[in-house]
Amino acid sequence: MRTLIHGGTVVNSTGPFTADVLVDGETISAVTAPGVITEADDRIDATGRYVLPGGIDVHTHMEMPFGGTFSADTFATGTEAAAWGGTTTIVDFAVQAKGTSLLATLDKWHEKADGNCAVDYGFHMIVSDVNDSTLKEMESCVDAGVNSFKMFMAYPGVFYATDGEILLAMQKAREIGGTIMMHAENGIAIDQLVAQAIASGKTEPVQHSYTRPPELEGEATSRAIQLAKVTGAPLYIVHLSASQALRAVAEARDTGQNVFAETCPQYLYLSIEDMARPDFEGAKFVASPPLREKSHQADLWTGLRTNDLSVVSTDHCPFCFADQKQLGRDDFSKIPNGMPGVEHRMDLLHQGVAAGELSLARWVEISSTTPARMFGMFPRKGIIAPGADADVVVYDPNVTQTLSAATHHMNVDYSAYEGMRLTGQVDTVLSRGSVVVSGGAFHGRSGHGRFVSRELSQYLN
Repeated sequence: MRTLIHGGTVVNSTGPFTADVLVDGETISAVTAPGVITEADDRIDATGRYVLPGGIDVHTHMEMPFGGTFSADTFATGTEAAAWGGTTTIVDFAVQAKGTSLLATLDKWHEKADGNCAVDYGFHMIVSDVNDSTLKEMESCVDAGVNSFKMFMAYPGVFYATDGEILLAMQKAREIGGTIMMHAENGIAIDQLVAQAIASGKTEPVQHSYTRPPELEGEATSRAIQLAKVTGAPLYIVHLSASQALRAVAEARDTGQNVFAETCPQYLYLSIEDMARPDFEGAKFVASPPLREKSHQADLWTGLRTNDLSVVSTDHCPFCFADQKQLGRDDFSKIPNGMPGVEHRMDLLHQGVAAGELSLARWVEISSTTPARMFGMFPRKGIIAPGADADVVVYDPNVTQTLSAATHHMNVDYSAYEGMRLTGQVDTVLSRGSVVVSGGAFHGRSGHGRFVSRELSQYLN
């Protein structure tokens, strides 16, 4: 099956150019001047539209256990929603419970995902139990195509790792070519602030932000960077939300240290004011790290332009407001942490293009190309070029849309961006050459998505 995408403007991380794209089976076979290729089995008219490499969201939590419940999207519903928004690859987190093995955990997550995903997928490992067996299994995970390992400086008693445990895991990552991903918040201090707030009767959702101040994100980020420097390990800071943390990352990068960071759309557009909404509405916006004062947003946009922030992911971890978020009605510390977002990342970042915050090339770079390079999928993913997987998004930059729970496809009963008007929308999506979204309809299927066995990061020296 040969499909010709013609008349559009191809946008890679190197910039936009006018070209036709020929898809042959599951891969891109040619990128040519307009009109050179005339014969094809199918044709997609991309006139007036962008032709982009499919989005890559390297931070999702499908079916994730948290606080006695599970995130509301399954791998089936979550990857279908991703496709609707132009994301053709996700990398999800396999969650090691204390006392269990990494490889058994990886097997469990394969059972959840295999045969159920509408787009391609990979895994990171959450390492919550550092011991000799776990450290040995990290090497086996790399052999199995999983070479990134997330650790937590937050959530004592659940995921929290001591500095000593982090150091051991970093040493192992350095040895095997893996990457440590860090949730950088000072969980020990945060727990004290949480206990004090609850004891004084401050139980509303906005307290989640007050008890996780940006200074404690900055401190933990700095500490993680120093541990990485001592061990020589690469470090990837997940869901960075605060100016203090960004400054620490920028300083490390300026010295040539292999430190990278991602932020998320919620930190670019939403704020602590949303967490302060009345009638428990603020619970919809409880995630960790929390939403910050609006003053942090300008710094994050600047960080994206200067490459101190390398990637934008979603940390998609939806919990329904009607029942799951209600678990913390009388105690903010019991509100399941997480927000929905996998469907709208590409659109929200294009709004940054429309507002002059990002160039077209940078939009593609932070949403597709750098994630592919960072996590060992390039040039198979993240570029419109011959030989790459035919993960292609035809994007209309001229239409407007209004985000709403009434029209989104995520399996959650609210939208964090309800009523927000955006410029630009996905028109057509191909996943490995198959049209999965077109004409306002979903044409994909569960089971089309395949596991992506990843190589080592291309950014490590």
